[in-house]
Amino acid sequence: MTLPSQRAGKLFTCLLAFALGASPARSADTTTAVWKLGDVKNIGGHATEVIGAPRIVDGAAVFDGAHDGVLVPNDPLDGATQFTIEILFSPEEGGPAAQRFFHLQDTADSRVMIETRLDGKGHWWLDTYLGAPKGGQALIDEKRLHPTNAWYWAAVRYDGKTMTHFVNGEKELEATDVKFGPLGPGKLSLGVRQNKVFWFKGAIREVRFTPAVLPPEKLQRVK
Repeated sequence: MTLPSQRAGKLFTCLLAFALGASPARSADTTTAVWKLGDVKNIGGHATEVIGAPRIVDGAAVFDGAHDGVLVPNDPLDGATQFTIEILFSPEEGGPAAQRFFHLQDTADSRVMIETRLDGKGHWWLDTYLGAPKGGQALIDEKRLHPTNAWYWAAVRYDGKTMTHFVNGEKELEATDVKFGPLGPGKLSLGVRQNKVFWFKGAIREVRFTPAVLPPEKLQRVK
């Protein structure tokens, strides 16, 4: 015969076990997905659509600034309410003035853009954008110049309210009260915007997706 006190104890134990067991399921998976571009036909385990003829040089995909791009039919941040995106790239001098070399867009037309702007004098600056059908937020400052023909890690981060972007782990710009996401299923283009405009001239070696906000000290840097 089970006494009321014993039943209560078992119930408490079951509820505690359920709570402990359910916590990891409710918590977001913060594992970083790392996509290397050593093979443009398969990126991040996904068969791609190759546009033009990007070349592979020293483990990086090289785009010509006019015809080359890659379309990946996957959104690694599907469902994420917070995220950090990092990309290792080298903008080449002589490319178009505006280049949308990272374009992630879901089926509801929410999108993340990472872009370069060139001054034609050997410099570029970072332009990032979080957008949705009802509006968006851009971060851009033409005074924050960097030399072309060199490697950089760019990062854009969103914590559910604040959007920040970085170059080589150094914060450049930030905007608060940004309404965005969560992202849903979608696809990603590299080297060009998904509608095949604003081509990128340069190289991309790696892209990293983390469904969490990484602190600056955890961001990738060119060593």
